[in-house]
Amino acid sequence: MAERALRGTRLGATSYENDRNTDLAPRQEVAFDCPKGHRFSVPFAAEAEVPAKWECRICGATATTATGDQPTASKAKPPRSHWDMLLERRSISDLEEVLAERLAIIRGQRGDTQPSATSARQRKSA
Repeated sequence: MAERALRGTRLGATSYENDRNTDLAPRQEVAFDCPKGHRFSVPFAAEAEVPAKWECRICGATATTATGDQPTASKAKPPRSHWDMLLERRSISDLEEVLAERLAIIRGQRGDTQPSATSARQRKSA
């Protein structure tokens, strides 16, 4: 019996659902004004946060709400560098001590006790 009910129809061609006994979510229409003079409205759910900007349906420019609500600019934190994060954990004097310890270890591995002036000049030019 079920095979006969779909005979003669294409899959996906039409929907057999209807809107009877269904409650649609409450909606609100928000009007947007394009800088080129276009005006259009977009339906949103009643509890949805309405964006202050929307792309114009006609020309693609950035349109703002007709009420004139401008988006609030959020304070952007400046990007932190590696040096900034290092200074949060250690002071300059601590960093100088660590540097001196590491240089002593490296010089000990090379067999140098004191850096010579010629090797310092060679490192600078290289």
